[in-house]
Amino acid sequence: MTSLDWLVLASTLLFITLYGLWKGRGSGTIRGFLLADRSLKWPTVALSIMATQASAITFVSTPGQAYVDGMRFVQFYFGLPLAMVILSITVVPIYHRLKVFTAYEYLELRFDPKMRVLGTLLFLVSRGLAAGMTIYAPSLVLSAMLGLDIRITSLIIGGIVIIYTTTGGVKAVNHTDVFQMLIIMGGMLTAFVIAVRLLPEGISFGDALAVAGASGRLNTVDTSFDPGNRYNLWTGLIGGMFVALAYFGTDQSQVQRYLTGRSMAQSRLGLLFNGLAKVPMQFVILLLGVMVFVFFQFHPSPLLFNPVSADRLRSGPVAAEYGDLDRRHSAALARQEVAVRDFVEARKAGDTTAAGVGRQRMTEAQREVAGIRTQASALAAASDPASDSSDVNYIFLSFVVAHLPAGIVGLVFACIFAASMSSSSGELSALATVSVVDIYRRFIRKEVSDRRLLVVSRLMMACWGIYGILFAQYAGKLGSLVEAVNILGSLFYGTMLGIFLLAFYFKSVGGTAAFVGGVFGEAVVLIFFLFSGVAWLWYNVIGCATVLLVALTISLFTRPRLPQPSGN
Repeated sequence: MTSLDWLVLASTLLFITLYGLWKGRGSGTIRGFLLADRSLKWPTVALSIMATQASAITFVSTPGQAYVDGMRFVQFYFGLPLAMVILSITVVPIYHRLKVFTAYEYLELRFDPKMRVLGTLLFLVSRGLAAGMTIYAPSLVLSAMLGLDIRITSLIIGGIVIIYTTTGGVKAVNHTDVFQMLIIMGGMLTAFVIAVRLLPEGISFGDALAVAGASGRLNTVDTSFDPGNRYNLWTGLIGGMFVALAYFGTDQSQVQRYLTGRSMAQSRLGLLFNGLAKVPMQFVILLLGVMVFVFFQFHPSPLLFNPVSADRLRSGPVAAEYGDLDRRHSAALARQEVAVRDFVEARKAGDTTAAGVGRQRMTEAQREVAGIRTQASALAAASDPASDSSDVNYIFLSFVVAHLPAGIVGLVFACIFAASMSSSSGELSALATVSVVDIYRRFIRKEVSDRRLLVVSRLMMACWGIYGILFAQYAGKLGSLVEAVNILGSLFYGTMLGIFLLAFYFKSVGGTAAFVGGVFGEAVVLIFFLFSGVAWLWYNVIGCATVLLVALTISLFTRPRLPQPSGN
């Protein structure tokens, strides 16, 4: 990166920190620190919800996901708008009416203390791992792309988050999220425009879309029904809706965002705006990855996008084998460019026969390139099994560093840091809230002053932040980060959703039946994860259905029987 890029990055991070400290001033009570005194308007609520959900993983890995697999990942979000409508009608009024700090307080009010403990533990385990991942993922990639030690990048991200989160609480988090989201959207749109403008002379945006479509990268909707297919219309509408219902309805990191709304209407508007904006936002980010794919049809791409893996192979014991692959890759890229240009020219000339032949040659050339890159990835994994051999997470940032102009590179990296900090800060505030409200105040010190709770809350935020930094330095390989973080959530969300559905709608079910159902539901999900080939989006449906089935069955057989009338 140039000096201008470093200046843009450093200035952005400094401004975010100072802005968070300034907006968080005055959070001197536990209600203000954890819920921003329930005073925020819907635009702040909406952007904070989006920023907490859209971690750096979204902007680092999603374009790479589209590069290798096309647009079909967008189907994952098709159920989100439906879920936002359902939650706005059903869940938001309950939380606002009860005036709870956390979603898990409600479980004790509805069932008993053990259900509150179960919900709390499921949240802390799932969100604690996710908090570490949201710091680890961008830290790993940025350390490789910037040439910095991962300990430095993770300390920068985690340290800044800890500073403004522990100082200003959720008020600082929400207001900073708004600013970070504006940076993120501006940076990604700028990268998209530049990616299109960098296409070769004579290649229009329409030509780029034609190449992408012929290469199978515009596979936005797949109507086939296959339980083993991760991304199709049905997994998105059904599985995606269950994910969204669980995440936004039961996960404290999101519940806390809309509990800060000054009224029920403001919270509802925040959720509904998120439902409207999320699918188009993800579509644009995926389309950015598709444009990067088209760009590299006309420009040489590296054999491995991960610079650390590439450097290790060039200087290691397999250098000769890697060099041979690199030469074959360069030759295949040249043939690929010729085939792509022939396809574009035939299409422009209206020669359908030549276009069909060109398309076939282009597809064969792309397969050859992909095959060589697969061999290189396998070589990297075999040479150092403990390293991060996944290439998908480095594709977009490799394009940014090598091809975007000075200043814009710094802006995009600022987006990545901002996204990581926004999601991490939301998770830390939620983890601290649950730790204090559902564990400390409930089971350790029931009678405690507001001032002491404030101190404990700040301490818990710092502790969870340190945990995330430590996880970021010692986490192992995750593969495609955008998939990994969603798979992790899906291991728990179905169970959580089933528990809360019992609480909301099945008044005849008691605490014991719900507890057993929750334990069985989580066990079944883990069994499917470990031993089946079912796509991960269905884990949410399976977990939820198991909880409901087991709990309702137990409730049916343990329900007190009415006294039978005597025969006299």
